[in-house]
Amino acid sequence: MKIINQLQTAKLTGRGGAEFPVATKWLSVMENKVKNFKQPVYIVCNATEGEPGIEKDKYILRYHPKEVVGGIKIAMDTLGADKGYIFIKRKYLNSVKQRLSPFIRGAAIHFFPDDGGYLCGEETTLLQYMEGKRAEPRVKPPYPTESGFNGCPTLVNNVETFYYIYKISKKDYHDTRFYSIHGDVKNPGVFELPINWTIGEVLAKTKNAPGFEFFVQVGGGAAGDIFLSDEIDAPLKGAGSVIVYNLKRTNLRKLMNRWIDFFFQETCGKCAPCREGLYRLREELRSEEPNWLMLRAILETMRDSSFCPLGKSVYAPFFSLMAKIGVK
Repeated sequence: MKIINQLQTAKLTGRGGAEFPVATKWLSVMENKVKNFKQPVYIVCNATEGEPGIEKDKYILRYHPKEVVGGIKIAMDTLGADKGYIFIKRKYLNSVKQRLSPFIRGAAIHFFPDDGGYLCGEETTLLQYMEGKRAEPRVKPPYPTESGFNGCPTLVNNVETFYYIYKISKKDYHDTRFYSIHGDVKNPGVFELPINWTIGEVLAKTKNAPGFEFFVQVGGGAAGDIFLSDEIDAPLKGAGSVIVYNLKRTNLRKLMNRWIDFFFQETCGKCAPCREGLYRLREELRSEEPNWLMLRAILETMRDSSFCPLGKSVYAPFFSLMAKIGVK
């Protein structure tokens, strides 16, 4: 329980974007382990990172393999897990194995290659895929901490979260997080900086403050919100991603079509609002004169009635771009 107390004191939240308190999730696994004492417990490190423009997992796994594996081991020991899994994109599998294997020796930690796509960033979809089922989200509750992998109590945290779990256990946590900065910038990359910094502070510190008219997409290159240059004093939350766009040079219609193509490709098609909504959005955006009022109505319907976060998240980038900049 010592590490859980440390996680509570540090107020660590999940770094995959949802920002759910880590200690609360761990306590839920422990409670369900007691209730279902005959069932095994599993730990899953989600390294799929499917959101465009975010490369934190790849960076952390490359430069901090010891810390990530250490965090997974701490979770396994604390929660009495039988096995741990690193759910990783297949294209990164060999390089990640090479870097992490020296620290895994002797531990029941296995690699699970991810071919399930963007939706596997959502924990229940990930578990569906691991069980050999169609990669689509489950109804919640029950949550994975109660009924996860093969119906057993399961902890799913992402790479950055396990990194900080290890740092907290060593009393080496200083309220920082990783930021992924890309787009029309001079110094793209991944940077570790204080968690409470604003968008503007992060851009300035990383020497990426633009010298031209710009806007930013915060949270990822598909689902992220749009912020104008006079709004960058806002806190940088969520997945810690900033993509900078040159306002004068960016073709907004092409940008919107890129977003919709991504979502259209990655949807599982499980629910009608997302499946049909994406089809209609894509169709309208390809026309010479889109019906912008209808586009807004479709986006609002998807936000309010889609089954999972993918359908709901389509609203933010399109609506904020149309509201703040306008598209012709």
